Amino acid sequence: MTIKDVLLKEIESLPEDRQSDVLTYVRFLKIGLAEAPEVEARFAEALTNLRRQAAARGLSEAEIEAEIRAVRAQA
Repeated sequence: MTIKDVLLKEIESLPEDRQSDVLTYVRFLKIGLAEAPEVEARFAEALTNLRRQAAARGLSEAEIEAEIRAVRAQA
């Protein structure tokens, strides 16, 4: 049995809602292995996508900043 087989078996044994946690962790590990230019490009792409989604929902930059400040104040 290969490590891929073992991993798939372990993931399949998890509850559905926890399987996404494994995916998040794998993506985290991949980012740690990436070179700086790749990480910067992925960050820029993600930021562009988030701004597009915010615009589609009618959120302004000021509203986004206010939400960020509110979350940080709770921490």
